[in-house]
Amino acid sequence: VLAMVGGRDFALSAFNRATQAPQQMGSSFTPSIYTTAFEAGAKPTDMIVDGPVTFSTPGGPYTPHNYEGDYRGPMTLINAFAESRNIPALKLADRYGIRNVIATAHRFGITSDLPPFLPVAIGAADISLYEQVGAYSVFPNDGIRIEPHYIRKVVQADGLPFDDKPAKVDDVISVATARQMMQLLEAVVQHGTGAAAAKLKHPFGG
Repeated sequence: VLAMVGGRDFALSAFNRATQAPQQMGSSFTPSIYTTAFEAGAKPTDMIVDGPVTFSTPGGPYTPHNYEGDYRGPMTLINAFAESRNIPALKLADRYGIRNVIATAHRFGITSDLPPFLPVAIGAADISLYEQVGAYSVFPNDGIRIEPHYIRKVVQADGLPFDDKPAKVDDVISVATARQMMQLLEAVVQHGTGAAAAKLKHPFGG
């Protein structure tokens, strides 16, 4: 962790919003859905229909909508992700199992309790920013999760280093899956909801 902003003035509030404030994930949870789909054999170029749908759930019929209130019809997974479409994300979560999606999120290091209900697929659960950043780091790291850590090194008065416990490192997803996800994340900035960031001329994902 190179920088963390938990508030604007520690003297006014010592509450760290990056680590102590759970907040609804919204569409930032969708990488867990698409990762689960890719591990099951889906491809970024596969087609899915963005259209009206009603799901049968233990709590009764669930009829979700896109944020924009419209539907785009058949579209590739990469475009559905880039445009942050709710219906394709929910269809994938239903197809591959919301419990499997949540298990993927836990592999990414998310420890908050995520109830196994379909609306969780579009972010109807709370996690911390700390958890979310740690989870996203898996994709540019080619599938490897390095547990977030704050201290670079500690030295003694004579300059000799103290032995420090190394950060925990885990292979979370395959290199192939991580690179498929990077295609999707980069598409958000190239032609999706984060296209305004493209003018910064930097290799962003969103």
